[in-house]
Amino acid sequence: MFIFDAHLDLSMNALEWNRDLRWPVSEIRESEVGMTDKPDRGKNTVSFDAMRKGNIGLCVATQIARYVHQDNPLPGWNSPHQAWAQTQGQLAWYRAMEEAGELVQITNLEQLNAHLEQWNTSTDEHKPIGYILSLEGADSIISIEHLQRSYEQGLRAIGPAHYGPGTYAYGTDSVGGIGTKGKELLKEVARLNMILDATHLCDQSFWEAMDVYQGAVWASHNNCRKLVDHNRQFSDEQLQELINRNAVIGMVLDAWMMVPNWIRGQSTPQEMGASLQQMADNIDHICQMAGNTLHVGIGTDLDGGFGKEQSPADLDTIADLKQVPELLTGRGYTQTDIENIMHGNFLRFLKTHWK
Repeated sequence: MFIFDAHLDLSMNALEWNRDLRWPVSEIRESEVGMTDKPDRGKNTVSFDAMRKGNIGLCVATQIARYVHQDNPLPGWNSPHQAWAQTQGQLAWYRAMEEAGELVQITNLEQLNAHLEQWNTSTDEHKPIGYILSLEGADSIISIEHLQRSYEQGLRAIGPAHYGPGTYAYGTDSVGGIGTKGKELLKEVARLNMILDATHLCDQSFWEAMDVYQGAVWASHNNCRKLVDHNRQFSDEQLQELINRNAVIGMVLDAWMMVPNWIRGQSTPQEMGASLQQMADNIDHICQMAGNTLHVGIGTDLDGGFGKEQSPADLDTIADLKQVPELLTGRGYTQTDIENIMHGNFLRFLKTHWK
């Protein structure tokens, strides 16, 4: 089955982890044996080869570069100008992958339909993977003019915050609102007909954004607070707000967001029972809230700073997403339901928004 993954940090892996995603996952792992600079060295799960094997023909791929004030202990760049330059380097990598025939950027309905037609009819085993460009955390947007420039470069979705306090909003593990700058950003996001990604917004910023922003919104990679009680997850009230706005919420596969009481750096997926079943639990929860299967999708965040040490125990590479349809069948989901979840909902969202 064709799979749409609504959140992959491809360029971050290429430029900060120095992974050549044209290699098979096994070769990337082998190249990292003995490396200790990142906790997931030798445990990656994503490559273009693995995506093709899993029939993941389209994804939302990110630019990400946090700007942090001097008193902020989080890792990041010391100025928004440095953060902007980092995102431009990431964009250059995406362009290089387009030239190499690995990726194709999707920015409008015509390109989307053409790509889906090619992916579903071509027998070429090396056909390019489609990507929609998203910015995770808006700190690199130096000015509103830079957002306009990013749109011209193909940016189609944006999350105002990531972790901690940001320039335009407050993110995970922080408390605060969107302020004047956040409101100005959202006004321009709406004018440009971009998609607001509500993922990572803290509760206050989330509700303030919902009050002032009336455009298209989704949550690319976000699970349910009801199942794992942490501010990174969305409460039922937040999920209901997104459902009411015809949003789609992508299910994320970072194990600490799948099972309660996970201790980073200590817990293991095997010990904690983290598996693709928890993805199905989150899918069930949202479908029960909505009364249908129209508001949930896949947004794995695989290799978003973690690897097999913090992924479902029954997933070796991203290709193993192809297990999910059978898992959902076992829970009573129909073929139409499963197609909605694996790709249909996000595709319908884009076709409606870009029409």
